[in-house]
Amino acid sequence: MFRHMARHAIPTRRRYLRGVGGIGGLGCVAVGGLAGCVGRPSDDADDGSDADGGDADDGDGDDGSDDDSGGTRPSGTGGPGVTLVSVDDADVGLPIEPSVEVVREAATEDHPPRLRTTLSNAGGEPVRVGEGRAVHFEYVADDSGLLVLLPADGDYPAEPDCWRLEEGIATTEEYRTFEIGAGESSDRAVDLYATPEADGCLPVGEYRFETTLSVVSDGAEPEESARWGFSVLLE
Repeated sequence: MFRHMARHAIPTRRRYLRGVGGIGGLGCVAVGGLAGCVGRPSDDADDGSDADGGDADDGDGDDGSDDDSGGTRPSGTGGPGVTLVSVDDADVGLPIEPSVEVVREAATEDHPPRLRTTLSNAGGEPVRVGEGRAVHFEYVADDSGLLVLLPADGDYPAEPDCWRLEEGIATTEEYRTFEIGAGESSDRAVDLYATPEADGCLPVGEYRFETTLSVVSDGAEPEESARWGFSVLLE
């Protein structure tokens, strides 16, 4: 269900799409149901991660709230912290190299955890890649379908301090591409949410995310493709 690529997607507000149950590895998907509004930052948009750094914890822990989830929730946060436990080799046989980092480790009342994905072109020629959201893990779910990565700072139907989507997210069906210049890179921030299928808020455990990276021609036809991914641990 998860290991294929939908060659579509530009998110748009108030646009509805036939729902799909599974969403791992997709460039355009609907999460769970059919409703949702999506906002996508530009490739070079400032995600603001240097301002908040994922550490909104006041550190006092006076109310003992860190004990209400079996000791898995950092004091003062709305969910477990996220760490990278494995990342595939960046040498995927394409003229681009993918990477990922955690830029905001824990959820708080104000924001969910955040990752940043980067595609680097170390070659001497520009390269065009697609699908434009899938390559940066936007709208890509983990293999279990319980977590999904969404463009940072979008307006999504999720309860603060929980970050479980209350209803689905829909996107339009278009195949998007963009160019990375020689010696340049493209990066985007993605926030981590639980899907409506999850039981409760952000579920603890280890989760694998994987997507398809494609080098495309001027006609947006994939010429070379490779699978790449990583695993995160919520605890």
